[in-house]
Order: sequence, then structure tokens, then C-alpha cells
Amino acid sequence: MNNALADKALWDLRPGEAATVTGFGDALSVSYQGRVMEFGFQPGTRVQCLLNPGFGAPRVYGISNSVFSLDKEIAAAVFVTTRPPQEASS
Repeated sequence: MNNALADKALWDLRPGEAATVTGFGDALSVSYQGRVMEFGFQPGTRVQCLLNPGFGAPRVYGISNSVFSLDKEIAAAVFVTTRPPQEASS
């Protein structure tokens, strides 16, 4: 994990757990980063894991007023922090 503000990857969130997006890993190409940001996964935005169906299935995340399903390849490259927003920005 090369993002200094991150303490875990989005994929590591448990259902009901919320976090703040801090950035993206090098494993996610710039074009994918742009697409994920279009969905609303931008640094500083709060995201919540809504569902983890298990068996490697895509996980469901809520961000803003939207719900998205992301597979492990993408969610593992989105870095987040579970610290409260005021602490995450300092």
C-alpha cells in the first residue's frame, strides 16, 4: 500500500464499516482510476461497505446516493482510511 493516508484497501471493509477514500494503487490503470472517480470514488469521499456475499463475489458499496458492486481487482486498489474525516485530512 503506497498511499500514506490509507490504512486499508476498500476490499478489506466489512459490511456496515465506513471509510474515506484516500487514493488509488499503482495496480489500477489511469483509465480505470478515471472511471472509478466518475462513479464517485474520489479522495475525501465517504464510502460504506453494504454487502460482502463471500466466495470471492463482487462486494457492494454505497457512496453518495449510489450503490456500486466492485470486484476484488478494483476494490483492492482503492485505498481508504477508517479514521474520522477530520483526522484523515490532518
